[in-house]
Amino acid sequence: MTLTSKDRAHLRTFANRLQVTVHVGKEGLTPGVRQSLDDALRTRELVKVQFAKNADVKAKQAANDLASAVNADVVQTIGRTVTLFRLNPELEQKRRAKASAEAP
Repeated sequence: MTLTSKDRAHLRTFANRLQVTVHVGKEGLTPGVRQSLDDALRTRELVKVQFAKNADVKAKQAANDLASAVNADVVQTIGRTVTLFRLNPELEQKRRAKASAEAP
């Protein structure tokens, strides 16, 4: 799924107050990092990833690599911090069920 610029702008407003969820250390993009990111995207949809100062990867290139590895979209890259989004249909169903239960 590719995001439109309007979608990206909307997601950036939510990403502004997000805390970093996944940290990439000096080892770079390991299978453990990919698994951790996949788990975070499964539960949250919008995730911030931060690369360490001594990581030997460029943030933009690593963001694209991570996004393709976990089937996500890059929302933004600022310095060494990247925000990724992946739609989770199960979370959408839960939100709809909760909204309909709260409606009178």
